[in-house]
Amino acid sequence: MSLNDFNPNEKKDTRSGFGAGLHELGKRDDRVVALCADLTGSLKMNAFADAFPDRFFQAGVAEANMIGMAAGLTIGGKIPYTGTFANFSTGRVYDQIRQSVAYSQKNVKICASHAGLTLGEDGATHQILEDIGLMRMLPNMCVINPADYWQTYNATLAINEWDGPVYLRFGRPSWPMFTTKDQAFEIGKAWKINDGSDLTIIATGHMVWYTILAAKELENHNIKCDVLNIHTIKPIDENAILDSVSKTKCVVTAEEHNRHGGLGDAVAQVLAMNFPAPQEYVAVNDTFGESGKPADLLKKYGLDVSDIVAASKRALARK
Repeated sequence: MSLNDFNPNEKKDTRSGFGAGLHELGKRDDRVVALCADLTGSLKMNAFADAFPDRFFQAGVAEANMIGMAAGLTIGGKIPYTGTFANFSTGRVYDQIRQSVAYSQKNVKICASHAGLTLGEDGATHQILEDIGLMRMLPNMCVINPADYWQTYNATLAINEWDGPVYLRFGRPSWPMFTTKDQAFEIGKAWKINDGSDLTIIATGHMVWYTILAAKELENHNIKCDVLNIHTIKPIDENAILDSVSKTKCVVTAEEHNRHGGLGDAVAQVLAMNFPAPQEYVAVNDTFGESGKPADLLKKYGLDVSDIVAASKRALARK
């Protein structure tokens, strides 16, 4: 597959991929239960709630209680999926997640929508940019950040088979659909989108699509890029990162998250311990967001296609 094969003509929000995946899981596995903190429509959990009312629990605006309920349900053999905005899924309930889920190694799937700047108009209070860092620092926690509708759908199915806590992060806006329903999703395994010898670009979430566009532009200037979709940030695919960077000798990471604690730092840790190489970050530069249109915010905070291209040229100059 080449970069020119990616020409999506449809957009769909990743939260709808979660909702569709959850509904499908409900049909496949009667151990799956769902809990929501008064945001059923926003999390697209309606189909599950309507089809399986006895397995859906509305916790109201009581996110800490929801996490505690979910942890308790695992003791009876249930597989709970909790749903609310990413800010409320992590920052508001960190103590409950740390003690009742991660420390206790409970099989809870923490599903978080409206993450990052692309939440848009709701502004800085809701645009959490620290959640990947918060979750990846917790022992026993798996952290997944899919790139489009179908990858989110498949991730929702895959985490049902993962024995232990999972943080699944997705978003609000309609986004290009460039994966397929039948594309394999393996937790902890990177997807190599393109093969190149000059530069490695590693991206997660919404930024994967922008990275594909940036790699196309760089290819027009005869710069060949390895492009990796790291949908699983923990456990991260160290082999894929090292195989690529040992070949290209430089790397750019792109994420819709604070530059501290997220994908970039996870990659930097792998490289520092195994194969030090020049790395440039495309991420929010240690600041909060603001209200605005998703594309405008990505541009203002340095997460546009042009920012990935510029970071790529800086990384190449440091080889």
